[in-house]
Amino acid sequence: MRPDPAAEQLRDRLRGTLIAAAATPMTSEAVIDLDVVETYLRGLVASGADALAVLAHTGRGPFLSAAERAAVIERAVAVGVPVLVGVGGGADADAPAQAQVAAELGASGVLVFPPPGDRVAAHDAVWRAAGLPMIAFDLYTMPCRADELAAVLEHPGVAGLKTALLSDAMGCQRAIDLTRAAGRLAITGEDRMFAASLLWGAEAALVGIAAASVGTTAAVLAAYRDNDLRAFEKASTRLDALAKRTFKDPMEGYVSRMLRIAAEEGRIPEAHAQDPHRP
Repeated sequence: MRPDPAAEQLRDRLRGTLIAAAATPMTSEAVIDLDVVETYLRGLVASGADALAVLAHTGRGPFLSAAERAAVIERAVAVGVPVLVGVGGGADADAPAQAQVAAELGASGVLVFPPPGDRVAAHDAVWRAAGLPMIAFDLYTMPCRADELAAVLEHPGVAGLKTALLSDAMGCQRAIDLTRAAGRLAITGEDRMFAASLLWGAEAALVGIAAASVGTTAAVLAAYRDNDLRAFEKASTRLDALAKRTFKDPMEGYVSRMLRIAAEEGRIPEAHAQDPHRP
């Protein structure tokens, strides 16, 4: 089924872009300073991010209160680039209600955490509640069967799919192929298979490794876009070295590691480089 015009518009707007899966800076007591958050988000864009994804896996969205979520969305939208908002993911998360809030606050779309049960019905509920274009999410902790994925990609509100399968190269290739065949945007979230996923057909990137050291990721995309093989090889080697040290066991520790890098770069105060939800 052809995407809804709103989904088509977001798909085309995000093609070729780097979407930073932003962290949510906070203290060890889980206190969020919104001025720190906005400064951090603006810095990601200044360093090469074309769009922002907030309250997603890296941003610990499922752990934040409704008021905290709304405040982060407001600050992200104020930056002036496309904003995707993570919805769902928590045991008690009401993804449709979260999407409705995101729409009211000016978000460009939502990134739907993989829901248990009927994924098509879950995406449809989000779409009916908010009317915001959706990015589906194939996550390594809850990978989607090929038939389920194909059905989700046929939903008119789905603009694209982010793959984050971590080490499943065959699954990533399959997801990219299904996404492109459905006329949706294939988005890589593969921090450990980044260059390969571009060669497999990914058309944009939404990655937690761009929560800091943004230029490292942006350089790979730029070299690929410019057909500069030598620059692509050099930039990819540098990105892989960073990913190897940040996306490792325990995998959930990557958020802390990226926050530490952000603090080292001066993007956030050290006191706000904490992840109270780390393993």
